[in-house]
Amino acid sequence: MEKNNSDLETMRHSASHLLAAAVLELYPDTKFAIGPAIENGFYYDFEFSTPLTEENLKEIEQKMIEIKNKKYEISGKQVSIKNAKDLFKKQPYKLELISDLEKEGEKEMGIYTLDNFTDLCRGPHLNNTEKIGEFKLMSLAGAYWRGSEKNKMLTRIYGVAFPTKQELAEYLTKMEEAKKRDHRVIGKELDLFVFSDLVGKGLPLLTEKGSVIRRELERFIVDEEIKRGYKHVYTPDLAKVELYKKSGHYPYYKDTMYPVMKIDEDELILRPMTCPHHFELYLSKPRSYKELPVRIAELAKQYRYEKSGELTGLMRVRAFCLADSHIVCRPDQAVAEINGVLDLIEYASEALGIHKLTDYRYRLSLGDRKEEKKYYKDDKAWDFAENVLRAVLTKRKAPFFEAKGEAAFYGPKIDIQMKNFAGVENTAFTVQYDFVMPKRFELKYTDKDGKEKEAVVIHRSSIGALERVMAFLIERYAGEFPLWLSPVQVKILPINDSLVKYAQEIKQALEEKNIRVEIDDKTESLGKKIRNAEMEKVPYMIIIGEKELKDKKISVRSKKDGDLGSLDLKDFIERIEKEIKEKTP
Repeated sequence: MEKNNSDLETMRHSASHLLAAAVLELYPDTKFAIGPAIENGFYYDFEFSTPLTEENLKEIEQKMIEIKNKKYEISGKQVSIKNAKDLFKKQPYKLELISDLEKEGEKEMGIYTLDNFTDLCRGPHLNNTEKIGEFKLMSLAGAYWRGSEKNKMLTRIYGVAFPTKQELAEYLTKMEEAKKRDHRVIGKELDLFVFSDLVGKGLPLLTEKGSVIRRELERFIVDEEIKRGYKHVYTPDLAKVELYKKSGHYPYYKDTMYPVMKIDEDELILRPMTCPHHFELYLSKPRSYKELPVRIAELAKQYRYEKSGELTGLMRVRAFCLADSHIVCRPDQAVAEINGVLDLIEYASEALGIHKLTDYRYRLSLGDRKEEKKYYKDDKAWDFAENVLRAVLTKRKAPFFEAKGEAAFYGPKIDIQMKNFAGVENTAFTVQYDFVMPKRFELKYTDKDGKEKEAVVIHRSSIGALERVMAFLIERYAGEFPLWLSPVQVKILPINDSLVKYAQEIKQALEEKNIRVEIDDKTESLGKKIRNAEMEKVPYMIIIGEKELKDKKISVRSKKDGDLGSLDLKDFIERIEKEIKEKTP
């Protein structure tokens, strides 16, 4: 970690201890869990004797400021296991941590003291409270102790911290803007998707308008992939458990898969991924080296168990559709195929208005050789695969960083890490090098020498899960989508009922060109109709009055360019057809 980031993390970690000290002073019977630094701030988990509300945060924050301004020294030292147990005898969560460290063979552990508050911690910390920068407590959340639903639910207090008032103010302004762009709020306002308790958590229902956006994304990516030599297929949403035992997904991903269903003599399960289905397609007939690479692609529905607390609108769901593909190729073709995938991802991202460096960066996700239960054991294969991906990124001069322990169990991967408007980073698309599945499924081809050789598999997702990319686009554009993605592209506003017939003629002409159009024929003022169209974020309005009817013209207003004046309908259609075709942002 760079020094400045390390210093910032130390300051934020110190702020978490300041939070705990303030809580102890205000609520002396509170039980303390853990309080790390996180991106942009910190949190601390507590067990309170009475529930807290958001109003309590103001009181706690004020107490933090008071303690900070007293310029207390923050000092640390090592103590024995016995002394640690005595110090924290009334703190069950600390005692559990101490016992775990004792089992690991630790003889001593670190404690830090700030005024009357002492915490179990490795550090490091600032040496005085006055050096803690500017902070603000943001929210309360529930958090299971150690992340397990089997454990007690604790209260987590989140805060943000920055070195200066200006940086804090800039961050808070950014967060306010992010709230306005929250895809869950905009999705409801624009009638794009809903959730139903009766249907279930994490299972979104796309409305007619939301379905338009998804359908445009589907058409765009399928057409582009077919141009690039992908063979699009359809496979079932479930399969026999044996398929996933063979692939290795069942033991590795069992906790995130749905329960087995007994049907007749078979045990079936909803699929968490598509690769085994695609391998069976590849194996349906003998393959020659001349056929390779075989690029099998699918818009594939997949199902994974996500914890209730982690579900977030369309960003984290339990049923999603992935723009998925598996490329079976010869080893000498792997580098070219990986480059081809990255070319596709970069092209598709640009078309969606998502830009490299500004909106995303690459992560080289590596395995952890010590985690033999998590990763397939073959050091030589891991070294080779990781070096292949690293060389590809280096040669492309792609912005990337490396992350140990983020690989798939069957090989390393390149993850496209996308930042939303609030700066939160998620994996959006991925490219994975697989040296395990070809062995498990015996994915072979007959080479030019007539001998059978083992193929290589590249897993990839071009635009990721459609639900997640929709969430990202809603927030990126704040609901004001580019014309090609807009659910309604044109709204016709006749100023009175006598002009509805002319409006219908215009609507028919637009629909014949596959332009999505609606007429607002409500008995309302023109001003209100315009305001309604603006609230719905429709890109173009056609205003029809007596003059337009007489001249057989249309008056056009663009959300992006303002009043375009009086136009021939033919010229207007040519304009927006060009804009749709070019996917103008």
